[in-house]
Amino acid sequence: MKIVITGTTGMIGSLLTERWCKSHHALVLLSRRPPAETNVAKKHWLAWQPGATGDWERAIDGADAVINLAGEPIAGKRWTPKQKEILRSSRVDGTRALVNAIAKAQVKPKLMISSSAVGYYGPHGDEALNEDSKPGDDFLARLCVDWELAAKKAEALGVRVCLLRTGIVLAKGQGALKKMVPPFKMFTGGPLGSGRQWMPWIHIDDEVGLIQFLVENENGRGAFNGTAPNPVTMAEFSNTLGGVLNRPSWARVPPFVLALMVGEMAEMLLNGQRAIPEAAIQIGFKFKYPNLKLALESLGL
Repeated sequence: MKIVITGTTGMIGSLLTERWCKSHHALVLLSRRPPAETNVAKKHWLAWQPGATGDWERAIDGADAVINLAGEPIAGKRWTPKQKEILRSSRVDGTRALVNAIAKAQVKPKLMISSSAVGYYGPHGDEALNEDSKPGDDFLARLCVDWELAAKKAEALGVRVCLLRTGIVLAKGQGALKKMVPPFKMFTGGPLGSGRQWMPWIHIDDEVGLIQFLVENENGRGAFNGTAPNPVTMAEFSNTLGGVLNRPSWARVPPFVLALMVGEMAEMLLNGQRAIPEAAIQIGFKFKYPNLKLALESLGL
């Protein structure tokens, strides 16, 4: 298969690319700053600037699938007005550019998988959320709604569209664990806020596995929660992480301290979602790591 991928230098995209390079797929990797990589038989890097025409647009023509993983890291910087616009543009504008390129293609892709996030749902307390649950109204929820609407326009072009609402991805030395593990190892780890908020997590292998499954399964379309079937509260997550690391979980971070540290982003960290991957389970996806303790132990933290 010929597969076009954006966001290939990120945590999910890099592992997905590595695995697909070992199979019989021809990969076209779009990046704003393509690395100086040579002699790679199955990978073809192209510079990608949404809003500008170029070779990357022509690469869409004849592709079997487009995997859209691009986006400025949500938790990378404080959410200033400027940073909010960067977060929005990197997702919504980039997705629109891909759909516009699909519209121009003579031979259109059969599939587009586009990233989203469980932040789509906004704060819902203890309510279990499946893919039919209504969106929230905070900044992150509105961003996800617009992001998904941009991708769904490819459906009118005859393209099967999957929207992957990803939770907290667990990977060694990357993402959330990169920030959470060091305090525990120094005996200063603990939950954020009350600890009662839900943490919709997923092991990196299951996140990548779900993407691969959706590429191969033509019954997959619409929204999918990229989360493990057993979400936990922040307190449960901290206790389990501490247990795996043989460290206590006691140094709770009060909400006002978190707000001082990260600003408006604190709302995202203090109001999680109890997201359930109902759609993925219904079409037969099997999670390799459905339980948190097993998932954390497998990472060799």
